[in-house]
Amino acid sequence: MSKVTGEAFNFSLLKRVMAYVKPYRAMFIWSVLLTVLLAALAPVRPMLVGFTLDQHILKGDFGGLLTVTILMLVLLGLQTVFQYAHTLLTNKLGQSAIRDLRINVFNHITKLRLKYFDKTPIGQLITRTVSDLETIADIFSEGLIAMIGDLLQVIVIISIMFYMDWKLSLAVLVPMPLLIIATRIFQKAIKVAFQEVRAEVANLNTFLQEHISGIAIIQYFAREDQEYKKFKKINSRYRDANIRSNWYYSIFFPVVELISAMSLGLLIWYGAKTILSNPTIEPGIITTFIMFINMLFRPIRELADKFNTLQMGMVGAERVFKVLDTHETTADDGTLKPEKLNGNIKFEKVWFSYDQDGEEQPKYVLKDISFEVKSGQTVALVGATGAGKSSVINILNRFYEIQKGNVTIDGNAIGEYKLAYLRKNIATVLQDVFLFSDTIFNNITLNNPEISFDEVVAAAKQVGAHNFIERLPGGYYYNVMERGATLSAGQAQLISFIRALVYKPAVLVLDEATSSVDTETELMIQNAIDKLMQGRTSIVIAHRLSTIQKADLIIVLDKGEIKEKGTHQQLLKMDGYYKRLYELQFSSVGIAR
Repeated sequence: MSKVTGEAFNFSLLKRVMAYVKPYRAMFIWSVLLTVLLAALAPVRPMLVGFTLDQHILKGDFGGLLTVTILMLVLLGLQTVFQYAHTLLTNKLGQSAIRDLRINVFNHITKLRLKYFDKTPIGQLITRTVSDLETIADIFSEGLIAMIGDLLQVIVIISIMFYMDWKLSLAVLVPMPLLIIATRIFQKAIKVAFQEVRAEVANLNTFLQEHISGIAIIQYFAREDQEYKKFKKINSRYRDANIRSNWYYSIFFPVVELISAMSLGLLIWYGAKTILSNPTIEPGIITTFIMFINMLFRPIRELADKFNTLQMGMVGAERVFKVLDTHETTADDGTLKPEKLNGNIKFEKVWFSYDQDGEEQPKYVLKDISFEVKSGQTVALVGATGAGKSSVINILNRFYEIQKGNVTIDGNAIGEYKLAYLRKNIATVLQDVFLFSDTIFNNITLNNPEISFDEVVAAAKQVGAHNFIERLPGGYYYNVMERGATLSAGQAQLISFIRALVYKPAVLVLDEATSSVDTETELMIQNAIDKLMQGRTSIVIAHRLSTIQKADLIIVLDKGEIKEKGTHQQLLKMDGYYKRLYELQFSSVGIAR
């Protein structure tokens, strides 16, 4: 992982962030104009107070006092309205920009190849798309634009102070170098603290995501106390990182107040001395300068805080754009989208390793694999865990790319097909069924508007799941909750079969699809599987040999190599791995060969 610099004024990064503001250019311009207007109005009230003291109060002009009072009330009302509009616009601008950015990030993540997710914690990606993006929104609402306003206000006030009395201004600004030094030290320290906070947030999210998803394992093995202790340590590190950042604030703000008090003391000392030696000086100037000091140090103090907010946004932006700049995507250079895919699959001397980016010799999980499946035929893959069965499916769907050899469908290399077209024509039913927290209907159609309710019902009846679905509250609109928690493993598997059926694929992949269901459910769906396979090329991965005896071709894999190949009867005549596995599964229950 590259180091996150967190530079507040990384202009190339800021330029990329600002690109998302272009659709909201008018909103941005109005925000800047209001910022300038508020900065210009800020010193008006103190000047009116000083003017009123000298020209009306000390001279007993109560009519003039009333007029100026009304004017100040009007000014206060205008400032309130402008501040409201400014706050609303800047927040709306920030949220609109990160809405578009978040959509881009999510769209980009969904297109990354599986290898990226093999090495990237999901919790880290959640942090990038949620909390890191929120810090980017703060660039607009509390960072960049607010900093521009504060800087303008400081410049305007100092300019007016020098115009009114440059000697008094110099006396007031004597402690200013101390404030600049303190602000710089604070800015450097808080940057490091913030980077620690962001890192610990990512660790916390990763831990929570993994452990809440795997809560059943924790409870099965009574590991609650041990995981509780681990969480306490991670949470403590997050707390400590936040305390460190707050500690810097707790030092910086009192220092600013101390320097502000020094300026006020110098003002009173020098102003009183001047008035005593030169009675012609107007007391209103002293009053105006007292108000200016408060208005001067408040934005300077907040400037450091807002600079930190901008810095936080830049760190967040750097992390988010690092995800966007990740090019671990499957190449989609193919152009083929034929009206019909027949499903003639051919593997020719295929070598494949998951260590695609390693410099060392790849550890091949598939070695010189060659086989052919004609349209409408069924091929079954058999072998021990780790033999390479699921890797064949991953290659066919182009989740991973092969190092050597060629894989074709209907005579064309799979890379020549449009990626979405290829995957839409390969329906996969996995052993570990994933269902979203949504209705049964939406889990089947995956929100595809082209699939009608009647088609879903027809497919459910074909699979044999219609009756159990109808008995659920709401029927097809029953919410199965996260990962299908309210359904049994068998019911979830049936839903996945319906999902495969309604997409009308040319190629059907069953990756140990009946291994997690009970015998009764397996018998119920075996007939549906036979119907589903009719007219389709099918690839079946199974440990239960009873489900593959009708296959046109059975391939026995061991350590990534094809050891045996043939039909069920042909393989039984060989004294090999398949025969031994068959006898192990069936001889004990008296099944005749």
